[in-house]
Amino acid sequence: MIASDIVVIDSSEVRREQIKAVLDFIGSEPVTLYDCLDWQQVLKCTEKIQAVLLGECSDPEQLLSIYNEIKAADETVPVLLLGEPGQHKSYPEVLQKGVLAYIDRPITYSQLTSALQQAQLYRANSGKPEMDGSQRSPELFRSLVGNSLSIGAVRTLIQQVANTDANVLILGESGTGKEVVARNVHYYSRRRDKPFVPINCGAIPADLLESELFGHEKGAFTGAISTRRGRFELAEGGTLFLDEIGDMSMHMQVKLLRVLQERTFERVGGNNTIIADVRIVAATHRHLEEEIKKGRFREDLFYRLNVFPIEMPPLRDRAEDIPLLVNELILRLEHEQRGSTRLKPEAVLALTHYHWPGNVRELANLMERLVIIYPFGVVDSADLPSKFQVGIEGGSELPPVSAIPLTATAIPAQAEYAPFARLPREGLDLKEHLTQLECDLIKQALDDSGGIVAQAARRLKLRRTTLVEKLRKYGLQRGESDELTEN
Repeated sequence: MIASDIVVIDSSEVRREQIKAVLDFIGSEPVTLYDCLDWQQVLKCTEKIQAVLLGECSDPEQLLSIYNEIKAADETVPVLLLGEPGQHKSYPEVLQKGVLAYIDRPITYSQLTSALQQAQLYRANSGKPEMDGSQRSPELFRSLVGNSLSIGAVRTLIQQVANTDANVLILGESGTGKEVVARNVHYYSRRRDKPFVPINCGAIPADLLESELFGHEKGAFTGAISTRRGRFELAEGGTLFLDEIGDMSMHMQVKLLRVLQERTFERVGGNNTIIADVRIVAATHRHLEEEIKKGRFREDLFYRLNVFPIEMPPLRDRAEDIPLLVNELILRLEHEQRGSTRLKPEAVLALTHYHWPGNVRELANLMERLVIIYPFGVVDSADLPSKFQVGIEGGSELPPVSAIPLTATAIPAQAEYAPFARLPREGLDLKEHLTQLECDLIKQALDDSGGIVAQAARRLKLRRTTLVEKLRKYGLQRGESDELTEN
């Protein structure tokens, strides 16, 4: 049975080994190689495949046959096509349109890592079981892109609370994606087939908010020419999302508290009691404890809402997710047929050093702007707006940052090495430098895992046996072996 993340299919053994060498160099493992005539074993375990790199076979029809069989077995497997520049244009149209990306020979680092990153997103978007057997919906992944520990914690909290009726309070700065979290709480809940109704409590005047929430009867006030249902009625059986709840007036806070307590309400100007079968999800960028101290928010309402808090981290605290977010935002623009562009690694690196006061919303606006300015072009760091230009002419020096990968594999934010370190003027011994880097990261993983080798291997995205071999290679077990455990 196949146990591989990446599969390479090509009729030439030399080409297969060359591709594997490149994949090994960028840290993609395990990699399995197959000939065009003997590859059917791939079909036995497609859920373990992250990408299929389809090279050259005896003729294009054979390539098409392989592609069709893979897609028939699992249509969510990402297929990448390798070949000489422009070669794919002679292939059958089904193959041209069906593959996720083209990789030209000779293979370049940026093109390969970009294609593998697309494959990772595409695979995750499929909603197939992950390696640990858990389910993750395409909506959840697409909305909460990232491999950082903080965004992973948010996904976990969503999955834990979604299928209950507990009130949820989402905290975080503007632009972090609080409504995205609310929609995913609804998506995962038993109420997903019922309405999700959002309302921005800070955008509606206080004297109109009551009518917006609870509705009104005809003639209830000047201008009420007909009976109107409010958001509570529109969300019947579903989820009501109260955005910017911290901006709600004290008068409306009292009325909302009563509804949360009694689960009933009346329309403005009406006497009929209506039962509210609604799940409440609220969000705010304000610190509600401070608002309570200042007398601007009711403490009893806070405790009613704060049953299950979820805090969205600001983008500056999860900068390692920016490469994935950039790729995902561009893919969305392409899907909406609004254009496309590509960013060089130097440009992405510059973005990871920006403070992002507007968070993900600001990043999305930037991607849309770049697509307009550089349609189907390549954006270098010097092409970015001046405030994003870091470490280039006219910009500031690069500050020390955590390891921020520009490929599909994320490194936890605690790592202390930048992916594009500057070469000292006097030069360095690259082999010795990389060895020391690897040793330091292994030691850190072991320290963070309490000396448990299996856990350290998972943190380093290695197989346990691979890590054991590296421990022996670097002599890390000597003098420390008493503290290392295999469990």
